[in-house]
Amino acid sequence: MKVTAFDVQTFEDLKPQLTSFCYRMLGSADDADDAVQETYIRAWENWSSFRHESSMKTWIYRIASNLCLDKLRRAKRRMLPVDFSDPAAQIIEPRETLPDSSWIWPAPDFAETPEEQIVRKDTLRICFIALLQMLPPRQRAALILKDVFEWSSKEIAETLGISAAAVNSALQRARETISRAELRSDELSSMEVHPDRELLSRYIVAFEQFDIQALVALFHEEGSMSMPPFAMWIHGRDDLSRFFSITRPHCEGSKFIPVTVNGGYPALAQYMPSQEPGVLVPWGIHVLEVKEHCILHVQNFISTPLFARFGLPERMYR
Repeated sequence: MKVTAFDVQTFEDLKPQLTSFCYRMLGSADDADDAVQETYIRAWENWSSFRHESSMKTWIYRIASNLCLDKLRRAKRRMLPVDFSDPAAQIIEPRETLPDSSWIWPAPDFAETPEEQIVRKDTLRICFIALLQMLPPRQRAALILKDVFEWSSKEIAETLGISAAAVNSALQRARETISRAELRSDELSSMEVHPDRELLSRYIVAFEQFDIQALVALFHEEGSMSMPPFAMWIHGRDDLSRFFSITRPHCEGSKFIPVTVNGGYPALAQYMPSQEPGVLVPWGIHVLEVKEHCILHVQNFISTPLFARFGLPERMYR
């Protein structure tokens, strides 16, 4: 029996997966939300053209895929600072930034089922999002639908408007590109599923006390830190120590709130002192990558709007 009116509930049921698909495609939760909202509008407006020759799910993903492909044709590749340049040769307070559209940003957890979160957790890791951005848009879409969402080649072909043979060819090329990729961000990705709680606690204490010696001691000898939207990043304990010394006036007195990003990965939201006495304001979200029970890399995503997206308060009080 044909549906005579646009099935809003079916769309709402698809929305978490659809959002996570668009996020993997675009590398930005804001862009993903915009794409999903535009998908809803187009599906609503064009419902009368839906011929029921495929499932509503496939039809909606076709709209979302086309929207993402259109956005990506007009956009430059998003990346992480460690893939953009070499580490800083001179340790100074960072000043040069690039537009937000240059960078991959973390995302809050999508409202997927616990089973989906477990199966797909690795494909939401920030380093994997960076790998995906290396692929041509259509190959990226095919790989996500096949390897993340486990769609058949037939379903992917219907969604992308190409043949099943073209889908298989796109998948082969995409997997070859991924296997050959030599991104520094992939090398710095977490060796453990989660950083251990004790290490996170020690990082919080050392940072909130701004004990530079204790803070640097938590890092691996090859440890590093990046801070998008700043292009600059720091490598090695000596340079980290210099950097923390330079930025002490800015960061001393900060406090953290624990959060999770990208499929449940633990992170820390940093609030820094403001000009108003006793008031702390949003600064950055720290994502720690861990190796051998040491911090291998800290990605400090500096963006006030991120805090609202993660449902975090606008201010903290001492």
